[in-house]
Amino acid sequence: MKNLLYIGNKLSQHGFSVTSIETLGPLLEGEGYTLFYASSKKNKALRLLDMVWSILRLRNKIDYLLIDTYSTSNFWYALLVSQLARLLKIKYIPMLRGGDLPGRLSKNPALCAMIFNHAYKNSAPSGYLLEHFQKKGIQNMTYIPNTLDMSNYNFLKREIIQPKLLWVRSFAAIYNPFMAVEVFREIKKQFPEASLCMVGPEKDGMLAKTKELALKYNLDVNFTGKLSKTDWIRLSENYNIFINTTHFDNTPVSVMEAMALGLPVVSTNVGGIPFLLDDKKTALLVDDGNTEAMIKAVKEITENKNLAEDLAQNARAKAESFDWQQVKSLWNKILC
Repeated sequence: MKNLLYIGNKLSQHGFSVTSIETLGPLLEGEGYTLFYASSKKNKALRLLDMVWSILRLRNKIDYLLIDTYSTSNFWYALLVSQLARLLKIKYIPMLRGGDLPGRLSKNPALCAMIFNHAYKNSAPSGYLLEHFQKKGIQNMTYIPNTLDMSNYNFLKREIIQPKLLWVRSFAAIYNPFMAVEVFREIKKQFPEASLCMVGPEKDGMLAKTKELALKYNLDVNFTGKLSKTDWIRLSENYNIFINTTHFDNTPVSVMEAMALGLPVVSTNVGGIPFLLDDKKTALLVDDGNTEAMIKAVKEITENKNLAEDLAQNARAKAESFDWQQVKSLWNKILC
């Protein structure tokens, strides 16, 4: 089997969210591939140096370089390591992670061309990114969705009497955690026993600001901080509606997990979300920032048992298509 160097942010040991490098990597190892990883350095400069050194050190040993590619500051990691791979004639595969990568394509077309036009393959986890990249003339694309090991996700049929809302994301402005609090504030007026749990680590100062907002409204929100996958899946058994409030998105794993667990989903209809969720079939979708629409959707699910059950069942069926047993053949096809 082939040797792979996986470039990404392996930072969960420092309190950050688990990313694909810590989920996809072990799954590929389970298929017989030999994986090397960079980097788990918390300092950004040291992380970049570790990535560069790993490529130089392993250049004669690896068959492919896998690069988690985001739209924000980590875009520059992808740019630098991809150009080093070109120089060393290493086949590299950018794995498109950032929900606002279409914006990056428009903002920095020449730099994006340096990365994506010379890649062995560009892996898009959603039809959303696949479509945008192909429209920009980038043709060496392949669709490989984010994946779940469905054996870890037991479908739980939920009875919804009072809304028990669950939000799982890093606390960052792009994920709009304020909206979750605003929705809960209004839901609480009609359903006094309603609750809201917000799971995730701090990213850009929004955790403290969201806590302040909840305190201002005198709302008892359960802020858990970062939880392990096992812990938040266990926690999810106490909740019955999953809300996703983001401004930008690609194919969020937390939403896929909610689908697998049987949680009816209400989400903003942004980025790759309409490629993942079908409105009124696998979720209820609302416009970005439309708090009133999300409140209405939560009430509708709470008051309509048949709708809640249909959404949950349909979403679980969709999540089955992301099972590793289905997705691994797509990776084997391009790596073997």
